[in-house]
Amino acid sequence: MAELAAPAIRDWDYPRGTASVLLMHRFAEERGVSLPGVPVEELRAPDRQLDARQELAVVRALLSTVGSGDDVALSLGCRYRVTTFGIFGFACISSPTMRDAMVFALRYLDLSFTFCIPHVELDAAGLRLVLDDSRVPGDVARFLALRDLSAICTVMRDLLPEISLESLKFRFPSSSFVDAYRTAFGVVPVFGAAEHQVALDPELLNLPLPQANEQTVALCAAQCDALVARRRTRSGVPQLVRERLVRLGGADAGMDEIARQLTLSSRTLRRRLTEAGTGYRQLLDEVRQTLAEEMLDTGVLSVDDVALRLGYAEASSFIYAFKRWTGTTPAAYARRNR
Repeated sequence: MAELAAPAIRDWDYPRGTASVLLMHRFAEERGVSLPGVPVEELRAPDRQLDARQELAVVRALLSTVGSGDDVALSLGCRYRVTTFGIFGFACISSPTMRDAMVFALRYLDLSFTFCIPHVELDAAGLRLVLDDSRVPGDVARFLALRDLSAICTVMRDLLPEISLESLKFRFPSSSFVDAYRTAFGVVPVFGAAEHQVALDPELLNLPLPQANEQTVALCAAQCDALVARRRTRSGVPQLVRERLVRLGGADAGMDEIARQLTLSSRTLRRRLTEAGTGYRQLLDEVRQTLAEEMLDTGVLSVDDVALRLGYAEASSFIYAFKRWTGTTPAAYARRNR
């Protein structure tokens, strides 16, 4: 096995733009549902940035309101067009060949919205795209694997309309939504496989893209470099805040105390978090949710125990917060995972 190019990231927890969340809000509104979270008006700012867990919260809200069926995931994935990805998508469509577009996409993968990490393998056996969802939370893993892979295939068709899949495999059990799979991928998948995998004709790599322009792709690459650097710089302070909140076990030390530990003024910390598209309360919620899920997954601690360890004075406050984060109660979450 030889990778065409190594993906720039190995995990889904990277800062993102707002286009994916806006798309999910529109998708829900078309079905008569409003999603909770950051107001849509605030998401339209061109430089607005989100933490990956903020997008994950929107995914969970979508599942709890619109539905978690395979047909919903596939329909949503097909809404991600090359234009959804801004300058990143424009660079891909301007690439000379499909190979160049794939290499570029993997190099700047943290400008995408994927949760499952794609690996493109090329050897004597052919060309395969393998989707790694090993780090995606279990309650959304199937939904996001379908959304992400259908989005990837939709974008590939935007780049090269004649593209078709040779075969399609999924690790999870079979589905009753066979027509939805055929619509999204053009083939009926095999279920219960060893991995999520798409097989393609290797000759596709050498086909020229209809909108190729080397000057344009060079200009886009420079802009993508600047955007990635800016996002990675901005993600530093939120990560430091997360680390300190984790050390406190999710207890709310207050922003003033966290700022003191980081040798920053509270005003400077607030400004830097705002620039990164987040805030102290949002980070506290993210850490508490992650810790709560980990403690509930053990099956040892009761809901009251988890609430106490996270610093809640009453279990009812924790239950309300957990339902706001995940769309379900802590008890229901623990039963489902068991």
